[in-house]
Amino acid sequence: MSPERRASSGQGSLDKHIGLVLPGGGARGAYQVGVLKALAELLPRRSSNPFAVLSGTSAGAISAAVLATRARSFRVAVNDLERVWANFHSGQVFRCDPATMLKSSLHWLAAMVLGGLGPRNPKSLLDNDPLWALLRGRINFDAIQDSIDKGYLGALAITAAGYGSARSITFYQGKPDQQPWERVRRKGRPTRIALEHLMASVAVPMVFPPVRIGQEYFGDGAMRQATPLSPALRLGAHRLLVIGVRNELPEPLPGLDQAVPYPSFGKIAGYILDALFMDGLSSDLENLIRINLILESMPGRVLHGEFGQLHHTDAFIMLPSRDVRAIAARHVQEMPLSMRLLMRGLGALNYGGSQLLSYLLFESGYTRELITLGYEDAMTRKADLQSFMDGQPILAPAGITGWRDLSEEYSQRVRVLKIADAG
Repeated sequence: MSPERRASSGQGSLDKHIGLVLPGGGARGAYQVGVLKALAELLPRRSSNPFAVLSGTSAGAISAAVLATRARSFRVAVNDLERVWANFHSGQVFRCDPATMLKSSLHWLAAMVLGGLGPRNPKSLLDNDPLWALLRGRINFDAIQDSIDKGYLGALAITAAGYGSARSITFYQGKPDQQPWERVRRKGRPTRIALEHLMASVAVPMVFPPVRIGQEYFGDGAMRQATPLSPALRLGAHRLLVIGVRNELPEPLPGLDQAVPYPSFGKIAGYILDALFMDGLSSDLENLIRINLILESMPGRVLHGEFGQLHHTDAFIMLPSRDVRAIAARHVQEMPLSMRLLMRGLGALNYGGSQLLSYLLFESGYTRELITLGYEDAMTRKADLQSFMDGQPILAPAGITGWRDLSEEYSQRVRVLKIADAG
């Protein structure tokens, strides 16, 4: 059997135990598609899904689900993703026609002026019924179990936040031996993934309406998700490819002789979404670094205890090399007039407010540029990416590469806990 034929058979393709982690990011999720497009070109043409675990949150949940349903051919799955993301327009995600936007604005105004409308209170800023219809017509959820049964996938994990339980719930579909878990304010719950789980995971608070699953309403999975790397690890991944959507370079502060602008509502809203989607990932990566540094001094880089087994985890991080806000600002005119008026009213059409714009700009010019950026960023690192996918260890400090330059921060090796027998 030829190498390409073996790659497409589904047998042995998951033995490297690599997990793919796709955090949320609204329209910025197009960047993740660009990275996946590059990866699909680097793998043999007939390759099946190379990831043992697919873990997605918010917009990342949708991409993870598409990969799971088409796991037999990774390139076909990525092509399907690119076809949708490259041709997006706002009307496919939420209703943005002038009549609907005017009605929604008047609804909110009446609720605020009259002190509420009882059961007729508005449920969200935007109506995302079009996204329900789009995903219902494009994703065959029955194919997820077929991918698992045929060995093309180990597990799919979709995370949402429970408004009633105040817990981060990871709904996962996988092999029977994968056990549920419960930790502080987070749970892993086995289930058969359906459209409701995806729509719950993308339900950005206030922007999109919550989704009822069972006896509880759920919202965007990034809320309360303090450990976005955990679901993939708990479901059997030993190495992680993480595709984030935020450039880690901080925004420069005004000089001493410059005016300090008051933050607009749009800037504050963008700041909230940025914290919602990305801060958990940054914190979890710092925790992973500490754990890896401790485990590097352990035999086999594994620690056993009553909690189970803790192993060293290599992580390959992909983040945008350019400021996504600046890209969004160039494409603002593509938005429907009604949305531009809303963004202008929120103060989100200048650079300071473009962070909010960058998450809600579901227009093809913007998403295509992000796909191109993700593709180029991945190809710039293609040798390292291929090595990682081949199972080679990451030699960077603490086994983490791409998050930020760790060479100086860890060149002196931070002091770590020494574990020794008492005697």
